[in-house]
Amino acid sequence: MTPTNAKHSGLERTSPTPDLDALRRAYGHLDGKALLEVMIRDVFPGRIALSSSFGAEAVVLLDLVAQVDPATPVLVIDTLKLFPETYAYIEMVTKRLGLTDVRRLKPDAARLRRWDPDGNLWETEPDSCCHIRKVVPLDAALPEFDAWITGRKRFHGGQRSDLPVIEFMDGQFKINPLAPWSQAEIDAAFAERDLPAHPLVAEGYLSIGCQTCTRRVVGGEEVRAGRWAGSSKNECGIHLGREQAAAVSSPQSQIGQRQDNR
Repeated sequence: MTPTNAKHSGLERTSPTPDLDALRRAYGHLDGKALLEVMIRDVFPGRIALSSSFGAEAVVLLDLVAQVDPATPVLVIDTLKLFPETYAYIEMVTKRLGLTDVRRLKPDAARLRRWDPDGNLWETEPDSCCHIRKVVPLDAALPEFDAWITGRKRFHGGQRSDLPVIEFMDGQFKINPLAPWSQAEIDAAFAERDLPAHPLVAEGYLSIGCQTCTRRVVGGEEVRAGRWAGSSKNECGIHLGREQAAAVSSPQSQIGQRQDNR
């Protein structure tokens, strides 16, 4: 896959895949809708998807993508442990924005029976739970695409603090259109576009994942403080890269993945 429209940057079709440095030079100064227009229409037409949690701020990026092309595939990782409010929000936002290709990615039933038969792996092995319920399903869906769009932002802190707008990991490009946006810009987008808030935000949930591993954020805490509270864990693993994600998951789940993939 190569950039197909030279009018934006002068990039030439010289290799089977785009060059990361060339893409950053040409488009690294863009963000938001401007970056999405180029990536979806010109650089990766038909070969790019958006991964969305339909969480607290997700509708901002979903709205931007819908403005560019509402047929862009939206990958929703359904861990089977999301809040009931999130499931209802997915349906409402999908209709509201006119998204036409929302795909729910669920964990493999056989793997769950083997490694999480009681559904409580999250209590003792949260990394393994995320690996089985999030990382593996997304890994199975991504090979169809050359690039995927994420909603990560630098102001969320942690490993996201120096996030570039264009990355390359595990053989695919990752596009982060909101990386440089501030909380004020996110709030402004909600107001300007009259976007519907996730119902749990009003109850103090500022970052929303699985019901089992998400709590309210109290005054003065960081946005993602309610995720895996009380532990050192701060990422589910889908953005760590395959080797790093496998390293932090338990030997048990790694063995399970190797055996299941034989």
